[in-house]
Amino acid sequence: MTELHRRASDHAAPRPLGNDFGDTYQAYYPRLFAYIYARVGRVHQTEDIVSDVFERAYSKMDSLRNKDAFTTWLFTIARNVIVSHARKSSRETIVDPDVMREISPATASVEAEILQREEWEGIAKAISGFAQREQDIISLKFDAELSNAQIAEIMDLTEPNVRVIIFRTIRRLKMMMVAERKLAS
Repeated sequence: MTELHRRASDHAAPRPLGNDFGDTYQAYYPRLFAYIYARVGRVHQTEDIVSDVFERAYSKMDSLRNKDAFTTWLFTIARNVIVSHARKSSRETIVDPDVMREISPATASVEAEILQREEWEGIAKAISGFAQREQDIISLKFDAELSNAQIAEIMDLTEPNVRVIIFRTIRRLKMMMVAERKLAS
């Protein structure tokens, strides 16, 4: 497992707003990074956006009424910053080769690594063709690892609606990937 993924997966339910904002930063950084990276696709831009999100969260901490809603509040800020970032720059889906190398198993052959990279690029390309709402929901679910209830609150949807959107989007993605494989054969 790569360091990037180890950090992203080592997140037991973080305690929002511990005694120190630094604790909160450490607890939420991996999930926030994964979510933003999936939306932006570039490590350096992701790092900048993550910093911006935490800076905004820190400066607006007084506006948080319920500490139990911190996760939803933080990812709502992240979503807004990403939308703002997308408006400022043209949206490109670029998979960072350094991250792809980290994701690939160390024992993989060159051929297997190339096939894995092509599959990741195909998935990223397919997802980039979905509606923005679907992209956001998929990213919140699988990159930020949020619950359907948290996603529903962030996206201003009902939880059953989120569940249906995830199901349909994944089904559509699978169908696209199967069709692409058949064309390649």
